[in-house]
Formats: sequence, structure tokens, C-alpha cells
Amino acid sequence: MVRDTYDRELRDLRVSVTDRCNFRCAYCMPRDVYDRDHVYLPRDEILTFEEIERLVRVFAGLGVAKIRLTGGEPLLRHDLEKLVAKVASVDGIADIAMTTNGSTLARHAGALADAGLDRVTVSLDAVDDTSFRGAADVDFPVARVLEGIDAAKDAGLTPVKINTVVRKGLNDDALVDIAGAFRGTGHIVRFIEYMDVGSSNDWKMGDVVTADEIVATIAGEWPLDAIEPNYPGEVVSRWRYRDGLGEIGVISSVSKPFCGECTRLRLSADGSIYTCLFATRGTDLRGPLRSGATDEELVEIITSVWQERSDRYSEDRTGVSVGLPKVEMSFIGG
Repeated sequence: MVRDTYDRELRDLRVSVTDRCNFRCAYCMPRDVYDRDHVYLPRDEILTFEEIERLVRVFAGLGVAKIRLTGGEPLLRHDLEKLVAKVASVDGIADIAMTTNGSTLARHAGALADAGLDRVTVSLDAVDDTSFRGAADVDFPVARVLEGIDAAKDAGLTPVKINTVVRKGLNDDALVDIAGAFRGTGHIVRFIEYMDVGSSNDWKMGDVVTADEIVATIAGEWPLDAIEPNYPGEVVSRWRYRDGLGEIGVISSVSKPFCGECTRLRLSADGSIYTCLFATRGTDLRGPLRSGATDEELVEIITSVWQERSDRYSEDRTGVSVGLPKVEMSFIGG
């Protein structure tokens, strides 16, 4: 198991399969930046499924056991279930998950489950149709996303997790509605503090609704009890409804950072690795991969990057660091 300068192990890999998305959420791909003139990655610069499979095998040899497929919107990548099957065939990979906006999940859930996907997380910032269209900045009905969540449950991709980014003035007045929509369903809503990911979302600390405030709001409607994490290093704080109708989670990367337990590396769609969601630069693997590098040479590059890793952006967040140019979340996944 390879360790970084803070003795953090490398256990999780997030794989972005595309930099494209059909939604325009303001905290990720604001429409004024990602407009019709935006230039996306050319097809030949995006890793093939075979290249991703090979890299996953290399990472598995270094101790990585969990893979999460992200984007952009991963289901915009055609035949994604073929990649899932390839990843599922890799020895050492124990868990394959995917984060999606759910827009086409109803069509794909069964095939993804059959291919070996274990779990799915759906990004959803509102359950009211008008509010949803505003939050996602898209002419798309929330009912289709909810159908996708139902399809994921029917396919056995459970527990389905719902990721809700909470932003003051956007959806902070609808937290009870969102939690209530999934109480008693077996799904788990995870409320996420609004983060300064990338450089295009005009983040301000004043827009952050803290995890404590979120929990207090939900507990004001339905009493909650704190519960233990599922595993060491889990980024979410878990809270159980006292009446037994499920649980929620909160992710407090702004108010209560958890960098000290981070075990994640991110692989961008064009084959670069990033050691932090807030990274300013990555390390290219596509070039060596396509130039004939051996697995041992790829291991050497990855090991060197991780062993030198010293980032803990959320713990060091300052007025200066907030202003640094950072890779966009749509490029490396959340």
C-alpha cells in the first residue's frame, strides 16, 4: 500500500469518463462559461475503455479497491456498461460505483447492474420541478431523474445515494422537502456544503450553509441521532432518523474538513491524475501509456505522485488559496 507525506493510503480511484454534461448546474458548469462555444475534449484525447481498464489494473496492484465512475455526466459516454464489465473483471476491485445526474439512468440501470456496477449516487439539488429546472439550469423534468432513482433501486444498485449541494439562496429553504421525499425509501440523502471547486462558479463563503445548520434544520422536523461511519475515512457524517425511517448524511468539507483521512486519487477523462479535488495541476498518464510504457513504469509514475502528495486544501483554505486557478469539477469528477 503506497502512502503519501501524511501517511495517507491510496485506496480509492475516481475515473472521469467524459468532460461533457447535459446539465448546467451553477456550482459546476455554469452556462455563461460552458456555452455553445465551449470547446470539449476531442475524442482522440479521451482515454479508451481499454486504456482505463489497464490503468485500473495498475492501480489495483497498488492497493486500490474502490472505483467510482464520474464525469461530466458519465452516462453520456456510449456503452458505459462495457467499461463497467471490464473494471469488474479486475482482481482486487471490490466496489464499483457511479455518480450521475440521473437524466438517463432509467434506461441504463439494468444493464449497468448486470455488467457489475454495485452502487449509484444521483446528484439532485431539488425535488420540486420548478426549483429543479432552476438549479440544474435545464429544460428537463425532475420526474425523469426520480424514475432513474426508482430504476436503480429495482436493479439492485442500492442503497441509492442522493447528493444535494446546498447553497444559500438556491435550495437552503427546501432541505426538509428534499429529505422528506426520500424518508422511508431506503435511499440516503447526503447534503454537501457548497465548495469552491474549480474557478468558474463564483464561490463565496457567505453562500455556504454549514453541516451543523443543515442537521439542525432537518432535526427540527424529524429528530436525528448521530451514528458511526461505515468505514474508517468515510467523508460523510451519518445521522439516523430517531423514528427509524432511514438516515441522512452531511459532507462538511468547508466547515469541518477531513483531508487527514483522504485516500482518493482522480483520473481525468484525458488521462491525467490529480491528488485533490482542488488541485491546480495534474500528472499525465495518457502520454506514457500511449508511448509504450510498461506497467512497472506506470506504477513508478503513480507511486512518485502519491508519495510526494502533501495537499490538504480544505484544511488550509484561505483567502489566498481560494483565488488560485483550480481544475474544474466537470473535468475530474466530484
